Amino acid sequence: MQAFGIVNRKVNRADSVQVERLSHFGVATIHEAMGRVGLMQPYMRPIYTGAHLCGTAVTVLLHPGDNWMMHVVAEQIQPGDIVVAACTADNTDGFFGDLLATSFKARGARGLIIDAGVRDVKDLTAMQFPVFSKAISAKGTVKETIGSVNVPVVCAGTMVNPGDVIIADDDGIVVVPAHLAQEAADASAKRESNEAEKRQRLASGELGLDMYNMREKLAKAGLRYVD
Repeated sequence: MQAFGIVNRKVNRADSVQVERLSHFGVATIHEAMGRVGLMQPYMRPIYTGAHLCGTAVTVLLHPGDNWMMHVVAEQIQPGDIVVAACTADNTDGFFGDLLATSFKARGARGLIIDAGVRDVKDLTAMQFPVFSKAISAKGTVKETIGSVNVPVVCAGTMVNPGDVIIADDDGIVVVPAHLAQEAADASAKRESNEAEKRQRLASGELGLDMYNMREKLAKAGLRYVD
């Protein structure tokens, strides 16, 4: 059972060098390089096109319609962090807007991932404060019930521990466990190098049918060419 009323001040964040390395790769590359794991649900979308995030997670567990803990988590943000907010039950209320974004930004937050709703989208876009959310909603929230900060949470179907690396772009959101940051960065670099070579071959006119040796397998599967 999840305990409430806890703020863990000590977070073992992923190595900053590996976080920086991961920031140069797209979500799809990292997800594939890690063995197709770590993706949050695809309903999580950026509030503006081109938003990109890479940083270490500080987590917050919210209750439906109550954003009290968003103010509590602000105190625990360190430069380079991304706030990852989960909710104890399905909810789309607007937990976050431009005032909290101003506070988060002042603390050094790189953005917010929230499995719920946000509002003040026009202002957040003008601030260029990246937010990935389940919904956009003008509906306000109260401040009545305590949750927890910097505890393991399940956000959009994926486990996030404080200190994990979060990478988000137009393709989605991927979570890299802190202890696997270097391994993920190495694998992503290798994959990107391999894709660059393939891209060059495809640009020269070579077909994927030949590059990936698909013809024999297709023939065995029964594909026939008819003139």
